[in-house]
Amino acid sequence: MSFTDWDGLLPEVWVGISNYTQLLSDPQTGAAFAVSIAFIAFGCLLPVAAALVLAGLIARTRIRGLSFFRFVFFLPYTIALAVVAIAWRWLYATDGTINTVIGAVFGPGAKKAFLGDFTWALPSLGVVAFWATFGFVTVMLLSGIQHIPKELYEAARMDGAGPVREFFAVTLPGVKNELRVSLVMTFIMAMRTFDLPLMMTQGGPGYTTTTPSLMMYRDVFINGLIGRGAALAMLITIVTFAGVAIINGILSRKD
Repeated sequence: MSFTDWDGLLPEVWVGISNYTQLLSDPQTGAAFAVSIAFIAFGCLLPVAAALVLAGLIARTRIRGLSFFRFVFFLPYTIALAVVAIAWRWLYATDGTINTVIGAVFGPGAKKAFLGDFTWALPSLGVVAFWATFGFVTVMLLSGIQHIPKELYEAARMDGAGPVREFFAVTLPGVKNELRVSLVMTFIMAMRTFDLPLMMTQGGPGYTTTTPSLMMYRDVFINGLIGRGAALAMLITIVTFAGVAIINGILSRKD
């Protein structure tokens, strides 16, 4: 289908790689994948980094009621992204909770139209992506920590290892498999991000929050460019497979 020109009604017309060449030469395509990179940073790399720090701290201390905290951390991941998007859109509104707090602390002039600002729209969605995935990654890493023998921590401390050395020598190798699963899952989620920009900003202002998935949706269901949309879907799939292969390749190496 990606090698055809088709609007869903008239007969398909074979166009070869024309859809791909148009997409690759279209600046909007590059901009959309740049937005995906931002979502990878906010919804994949940052949650994993923050969860690793939290897991390292928890590994050194005994926390009572850890099961309850795991439930609290994981709860945002169980909520549909459409619901999350609507809730955060209310929070980001000019008369929403966030702007109310900002106005009370810094004055009414400090309020911002977060989702309508060219500078703040994408980071605002990134914060939501971080919030939605951080709990999932944290629970994954905590489950891995539980399988690390306590004797390894005791041996590391007897050898004089501090918190940082203990983390890299014991905790990080012990959660390597969970880390790989977390990176793969959150990377795939970031690459297929669709709900958040659709429900919160409609891809705007301009195209600052338009992801490849949202761009594909517009091509197919709004503009009737089904062949072009299929080509974009193939590009998303190729990039996703490549990213997953890189993650697996790096984390599958033996120490």
